[in-house]
Amino acid sequence: MSEAVGRLKAVLTGRAVPYTRAGSTSAIAKRPVHGAVAVGPEGLDGDEQGDRRVHGGADKAVHCYPWSHVEAWRRELPASAVLHEGPGAFGENFSLEPGLDETSVCIADRWAIGDALFEVSQGRQPCWKLNDRFGVPDMARRVQQSTRAGWYLRVLAPGHVRAGDPIHRVARPHPAWSIARLLRVIAERDCDPVTLGEIVALPLPSSWMKLFQGRLASGQVEPWSRRMDGGA
Repeated sequence: MSEAVGRLKAVLTGRAVPYTRAGSTSAIAKRPVHGAVAVGPEGLDGDEQGDRRVHGGADKAVHCYPWSHVEAWRRELPASAVLHEGPGAFGENFSLEPGLDETSVCIADRWAIGDALFEVSQGRQPCWKLNDRFGVPDMARRVQQSTRAGWYLRVLAPGHVRAGDPIHRVARPHPAWSIARLLRVIAERDCDPVTLGEIVALPLPSSWMKLFQGRLASGQVEPWSRRMDGGA
C-alpha cells in the first residue's frame, strides 16, 4: 500500500574536486539542481564521488539527509557557516522534509519518488571528511553518536526526480529495524550475539554484512580511526 511519508526539499549533486588533505578528493560540496534530474543505478546524473572505494556504487547511489537535523546542528554549532548555506551541508543528494528521519525509516523500505523506485539500503557511517568540512575535529564522531547520520538508497527502477516531489512508501518488510536502531548498534559498540544474529538475517549490503558478521564472529568492534580521523 502506498503511503505519503514526505517530500524532497532539494535534489543536490556535486563534482569531485581536490579536498583538504594531500591526495584526497571529494564531492561533498553539493548544490541544488533545479528541474528534473535523471537517476539510475549509480545515482543522480551529474553527481560524483571522490573515493569510489567507500562512496557511491549501487548500494550508496543516493544519500538522504533530513532537513530537520540541520536546525539541531545549528543550535549545537552556531558558528558553522556551512550550516547556513541551505541544504547540502552533509553532502546529501536528497534533502527531506517533513518528519522523515532515521527513527521513521527502516531498512529495505521502498519509496516511489517521481517516476523512479528506491530502496533504503543502509545508514551512513560518517568519515573524517565531515571533520574538515565543518572545521570540527570530532564532527564525524558527533554525527555517529547522535545517529543523525542520514542513510542511502539503491535505485530499483530508474527515472527522474525533482525538488518538491512527494515520497510515497510502497513497502516496509522490516518494520522492527529502523535506521536509527541499526546506527545505535554501531555507535554503542553493541556485540550482543542475539541482536547481531537478527541483524545479519536482514537484507544488508556487503559492507554492512561484513561489519555485523565480523562483530558476531569475534565479539569485538571494528576499528574506527581510519574512517573517522583519517588515520592509518
